[in-house]
Amino acid sequence: MKTHHSPLRTAAFVALSISLWFCGHAFGQTDAFSDPSVEYTFELPDPRWKMTVKPSATSPNVEYVFGDRRDGHLEVRKLSMTKDGMLSDIIKDEEEKLQFRPGYVAGREENFGGFLKGAVFNFEFVGAGRNMSGRFYFLRANDNAVYLLRFVGERDKLKSIRNQTDSIARTFNVRRSG
Repeated sequence: MKTHHSPLRTAAFVALSISLWFCGHAFGQTDAFSDPSVEYTFELPDPRWKMTVKPSATSPNVEYVFGDRRDGHLEVRKLSMTKDGMLSDIIKDEEEKLQFRPGYVAGREENFGGFLKGAVFNFEFVGAGRNMSGRFYFLRANDNAVYLLRFVGERDKLKSIRNQTDSIARTFNVRRSG
């Protein structure tokens, strides 16, 4: 028995196949951050990350929010250190600044590795009457520099995107010059 497919049915099948192919590729897609004003790059695993501060020749800092600032806020900063400096000293300095936040509670410090090696420092605090948390990644770029990726947001919301904050930190890298 010979089956006959109508042109309309064939066109619908082709359109559905193409749509599914594009959807499959879109879900696995990431956006890469790169800017000629800075020496670093990283990947954003979700299109909801939006740049709010663009780096420039005078300020190498960049900031992103995940939907809303309370859901997740990222600041990237470059910190200088001495060749013999310890990463733990940089973390301690940063923690001293955080201690004055209302309801501040220090969390765990963990080793972390991606393109750059370093540590993660977790903490909680109260901001605008909400339970907030921070997850700071300290990534050693070379003997003189550490990049600090500061993620802050409402505690439960930041916890729900931890896989994304880890992914951004894992893909954070410094372009080598010449």
